[in-house]
Amino acid sequence: QVQLVESGGGSVQPGGSLRLSCVASGFTFSNFAMRWYRQAPGKERELVAHISPTNATIDYSDSVRGRFTISRDNGKSTVDLQMNVLKPDDTAVYLCNRPQAGRWQEYWGQGTQVTVSS
Repeated sequence: QVQLVESGGGSVQPGGSLRLSCVASGFTFSNFAMRWYRQAPGKERELVAHISPTNATIDYSDSVRGRFTISRDNGKSTVDLQMNVLKPDDTAVYLCNRPQAGRWQEYWGQGTQVTVSS
């Protein structure tokens, strides 16, 4: 059974930092790309960051590039999102995602809330 469990969300002031972590289980983590999405109230779900199985490809949305860093540890089956210089517009539920790959279906974590406010 595939499970993605996020942690690390919370409340922070503008300019602060948070580190999100997603622990994966139930599949061979090193074979799959992983992603972080976010969803703010009243807005569409946004792809924030993507990392390929062996770190060969890493990409970010324009809104977070230069401030957020995605990383993975295949030995621990974790994918992290380091978020720096946080802004109020970064407030959202952040979700860990294993994208669909060939015949392998997509999976989502339950999400973790990030609130940036003074």
